[in-house]
Amino acid sequence: MKILNRNEVDINTTWNLKDLYNTLEDFNKDLESVVTEIDSFNKNYEGTITTAQNAVDALNINAKLIEKITRLSTYVSLYNSEDQSNNDAMELSGRLGLSLGESFAKLNFLNQELALLDETILNEIKDLDPSLNAVIDNLIRNIPHNLDPKVEDAITDLGASLGSPYEIYNMAKLVDMKFDPINVNNKDIELSFGYYEDELAFSNDIETRHKAFDSFHKSLKDNSNTFASIYKSQVLKEKTMARLKNFDSTIDYLLFNQEVSRDMYDRQIDTIMDELAPHMRRFAKHLQDIHKLDKMTYKDLSLVVDPEYEPDISIDAAKVHLLEGLSVLGDDYLNMINRSFDERWIDFPQNKGKSTGAFCSSPYGVHPYVLISWTHKMREVFVLAHELGHAGHFLLAGENQSIYNTRASLYIIEAPSTMNELLMANHLKTTSDDPRFKRWILSTLVSRTYYHNFVTHLLEAAFQREVYKRIDDNLPISASILNDIYQNVLEKFWGDDVEISEGSNLTWMRQPHYYMGLYPYTYSAGLTVATESSRKLLEGSLDIEQWKNLLKSGGSKTPLELAQLVDIDLGSTEPLKNTIKHIADMIDEIIALTEELDGK
Repeated sequence: MKILNRNEVDINTTWNLKDLYNTLEDFNKDLESVVTEIDSFNKNYEGTITTAQNAVDALNINAKLIEKITRLSTYVSLYNSEDQSNNDAMELSGRLGLSLGESFAKLNFLNQELALLDETILNEIKDLDPSLNAVIDNLIRNIPHNLDPKVEDAITDLGASLGSPYEIYNMAKLVDMKFDPINVNNKDIELSFGYYEDELAFSNDIETRHKAFDSFHKSLKDNSNTFASIYKSQVLKEKTMARLKNFDSTIDYLLFNQEVSRDMYDRQIDTIMDELAPHMRRFAKHLQDIHKLDKMTYKDLSLVVDPEYEPDISIDAAKVHLLEGLSVLGDDYLNMINRSFDERWIDFPQNKGKSTGAFCSSPYGVHPYVLISWTHKMREVFVLAHELGHAGHFLLAGENQSIYNTRASLYIIEAPSTMNELLMANHLKTTSDDPRFKRWILSTLVSRTYYHNFVTHLLEAAFQREVYKRIDDNLPISASILNDIYQNVLEKFWGDDVEISEGSNLTWMRQPHYYMGLYPYTYSAGLTVATESSRKLLEGSLDIEQWKNLLKSGGSKTPLELAQLVDIDLGSTEPLKNTIKHIADMIDEIIALTEELDGK
């Protein structure tokens, strides 16, 4: 398969960034405008935040400025994501950073002056404008961790530099890293980061799958020292921020904005590592039996139960499935799905330089954008349902909350996306009594939805936790040390049932989530909420409006409070244990269906 350049793909399958800015001239005008408006805001309001009314006025002006800044930065981010090698996009990103670098510091005064107000005035602000409740509550939480205003200004001025590890990581991974092609049956196959992760890792042909794994991980190994240095700079930056802001540990600092306790964080990792592992090992052995492998290796973990059954699917057919499967969410939600296709919110093509994986970006006041690399396989319907779950969440939150309250905690952010995957699966199961089709649905949930969120990202989280512990203990970080940590995590989870192939411990190089704080563990947290909500919905003990109220609430409530809207207690182990049991039951059913299909 030839991997196309961006200018070779069908424009009708790409996203339409003109909804953000119709022309580059419009972008530049908005950039100049927001710099001027920030300067004016600073001159007119700095030193005046002494009354509740002044505070409300300033916060509302600040919200409009943040909305414009978000629109500008989203445009640049998406432009870069579609092709990281695009020099025009890189230049635009640099111009945005330089233009806003000094301006950002001029907004710091607002929080600094609000933090000096008496509590009675802060409560009066909430009385005058209830939409600011979460803003003020969060401000009060942050007071013990606020720094001297000059230090806060300096950190803001250094924003571009402090964000450089992620930028360097993406450039090294998506542009500079090259992979040797592989030869199978006298045919050369090109490799890229995206093509390996989206296609070749799933190949049913053992020679293709193993050769691709080896070539891919050879390049990772060749670049491991550079990537370790980039990652080290990221965690050392976070450690420094934790110390400056008076947190006991880097992990506590990173959990603070999620409004999640250390107990909730540790419980999520430890319970899954201990209690889910035996079930996933059993699933891995089942894959080994089905594919008649001499041994089960890490190279084979992306195999699916019935690869020859999975049909190809067009983008148009995927839209039909999504509309049918998510109809329970109501006409307003279905309208969002129709618009996402008709108005080109989604970027489908595979092309050189494109960001890997899939994501949803949701600029306030516009509409969400979804990136995916479409492989024309049925499994991508679940991926698209996942990302449109984020889109629906942010769209509903944006319509019902101020920009301050739109984004929920990372701990809950993956619940709406994985809920959509479960709703799709539940719908598909009602369309046929064919045991092979039913097994395909269940195995897709296990090998894609749950494996990805409860295993892949959870193992990353277990690795990440050990890295932060090491950093806080002032111990060194290097490529070999990171490899050893990941190797230990893999061996603990898979035991003797899966051979950890050479190069598997380089998996820490593959994910961008390490540059986004404590993100990896939240996938399993979100899926726990989604699994419990889906179960309650099917049993009739949860009304769909309760779920939509969670979506509409955005970040106006804590994770514990949001879960309470759907009658889930995240302060206990019960939801997590129920989810693990649900996964185990699905694996039992898959094995039973295989025996039925084999006539055993």
